[in-house]
Amino acid sequence: MPTPTESTHVAEATQNSGAHTIEFVDVEKRFGDNVVLKDLNFTVKQGERVTLIGPSGSGKTTILRLVMTLEELSGGYIYIDGEPLTHAQRDGKRVPVPKKQQKKLRTRIGMVFQQFNLFPNMTVLENIIEAPVHVLGLPKKEAIAKAHSLLEQVGLPDKADEHPSSLSGGQQQRVAIARALAMDPEILLLDEVTSALDPEVVGDVLNILREVADTTNVTMLIVTHEMGFARDVSHKVMMFDEGHIVEEGHPDTIFTSPKHERTKRFLSAVLGDGSAQSRTTSDD
Repeated sequence: MPTPTESTHVAEATQNSGAHTIEFVDVEKRFGDNVVLKDLNFTVKQGERVTLIGPSGSGKTTILRLVMTLEELSGGYIYIDGEPLTHAQRDGKRVPVPKKQQKKLRTRIGMVFQQFNLFPNMTVLENIIEAPVHVLGLPKKEAIAKAHSLLEQVGLPDKADEHPSSLSGGQQQRVAIARALAMDPEILLLDEVTSALDPEVVGDVLNILREVADTTNVTMLIVTHEMGFARDVSHKVMMFDEGHIVEEGHPDTIFTSPKHERTKRFLSAVLGDGSAQSRTTSDD
């Protein structure tokens, strides 16, 4: 049975429905005896770009996977525009929401993964149109036209008929971005999208994402070790350690005058010489 505090948080989330695109209420995630996230509460407003930073293993990627319903909540609630994503509170009990509701909310969320996750047996074009046609019910002709437009946007207009195996890592990631955008997501989750790429192509991928941030109102939840990118595109940066939010604030504040000693140590290790363009290849 929910605790009084949990019930209060859930009631507040219901009252504030529509105020936030993503809301975490008393979220807990365990893998066996390992508690990865506990009593996690935070919100992401509509159109806001929030970046999660912190050491490997701090729970950042798990947060994205919970929003994408690739992992199951151990406790607590996640709301999308005030609607419970996987669990709701009814008659004082925490109960799963219908799978149909989960799938409906999922169509509003796109994710770009570290390892691209393209279908190897499909061409680039087929990868991009698969979900719009079969999940959203978009007419195939319209989906194809949109896919070509997106390939133009990510700089791969001549790769529609190629298979992923013939593309470089940077090209595959750009296709993955186009595939995510083809669903017209209201929320875009970015999970270390440059960690598997050669350093010389990282800038190309980040520039595409900067353009998406600059030209759309899509809500973004980002996990990255690219501190320069985080500082450029974020409205808010959250420092995580051991499944908890250590510190959060405007990127200028976090990167120039962090208050918490853990944040200072992490940024010193990641940035090294102090340059916001320094990067690491570790992942969550």
